Amino acid sequence: MISVEQTARYVPDRLKSPAARWVKSWESLLIVVALAIFITNSFASPYFLDPWNLSDASFNFTEKALIAFAMALVIISGEIDLSVAAIIALTSTAMGYAAQAGFDTPMLVAIGLATGLGCGAINGLLVTGLGLPSIVVTIGTMSLFRGTSFIILGDQAFTSYPASFAYFGQGYVWWVFSFELALFVVAAIVYGLLLHKTNFGRAVYAIGNNATAALFSGIRVGRIKFILFLLTGLMAGMASICLTSRLGSTRPSIALGWELEVVTMVVLGGVNILGGSGSIPGVVLAALIMGMVTFGFGLLNVPGIVMSIFIGLLLILVIALPIVYGRLSRRWARSAA
Repeated sequence: MISVEQTARYVPDRLKSPAARWVKSWESLLIVVALAIFITNSFASPYFLDPWNLSDASFNFTEKALIAFAMALVIISGEIDLSVAAIIALTSTAMGYAAQAGFDTPMLVAIGLATGLGCGAINGLLVTGLGLPSIVVTIGTMSLFRGTSFIILGDQAFTSYPASFAYFGQGYVWWVFSFELALFVVAAIVYGLLLHKTNFGRAVYAIGNNATAALFSGIRVGRIKFILFLLTGLMAGMASICLTSRLGSTRPSIALGWELEVVTMVVLGGVNILGGSGSIPGVVLAALIMGMVTFGFGLLNVPGIVMSIFIGLLLILVIALPIVYGRLSRRWARSAA
């Protein structure tokens, strides 16, 4: 039997003050990690604190973070999209083909966004229309989209882009604030409001926790999931515009392996890989952490393969850590009882 004293001391997390909840949250841990990495990098290299170097460091995460915002909503809903990097390749190929035909910058942007939306629509129709598992569908479309790029380009590259197209990946809005960084901030605000302040966001959480219950509650599960895949395709198209503009060329191997980094960014941000929970502020912090780690490795001349190993280990760690912690917590609770 629980004594009166024990009952008085127990306060559910949802009834605690916002400050107390924030201190115990995953986001507060990410802030500590981000500060530790920032301080470590500042001591590791004298060039890290230079404003222009920090601005250049943002290119290590902004394009991936644009996709991660939409991917977070997809994973919270209980689905996943592993074709995002291949969508970037196909979108870049479509823009490169159009550029060779003489299309100007506004048309290239429109083609990039439309191609991303089209790829997202294909994924959404296969998942919601036919009821296929999203992981199987997007693995298949990953090969389809990337393979199409290889068929069109082979071992060649598209390079003849208009001069004005370079602004999206190389231009600056003000001082050291690049267009990509400004786009990242705007996207973070938009997706934060969408997920945390709208009925649509609440429906996404409901679907991720129990899709059947959400359906019987009147939520149009299929329509919302279709919209989420559209958003992921759109953001992949937007990231492709920025990346292609920054590189100034298109190759079929562009953004190869980015799907792993995007998923790692989302999961590191506190999004449950099984769905139902997560936040956009967490994804923002995870993007900053991965960007600083990548930039720090670059300043120390660490080989790229080491970064790939680090990303793989990080993904395993952030998935396994909550599971191990939950098991230990239950064991300690049983021991205390």
